Amino acid sequence: MSGCGTCGDGTVGPFSEGKDLVEFVLQAHGGTVAVSPLPNGGLNTTCQGCGEEFVLKTFVDSCPKCGGVHAVSPPRCNDPANIQYAGKEFSIS
Repeated sequence: MSGCGTCGDGTVGPFSEGKDLVEFVLQAHGGTVAVSPLPNGGLNTTCQGCGEEFVLKTFVDSCPKCGGVHAVSPPRCNDPANIQYAGKEFSIS
């Protein structure tokens, strides 16, 4: 098993939601997943914090207007509906 949570119960792993998903992707494989580019140049999305449209270019990315942190996991990266938002108080340290 790779230790990335793909065989877990879904509470914390690639199918979790919100802040849990963002934190999971940030830590996956020593942080390398978070900074990896998304296939096909990214996903067009709307910031779930401020409503600004932007392109999520890596598995974890921030809104250019408000800095809101969003993420998508590799098994779900083909659909913008799977992008999760960490919440207004979350920031990447």
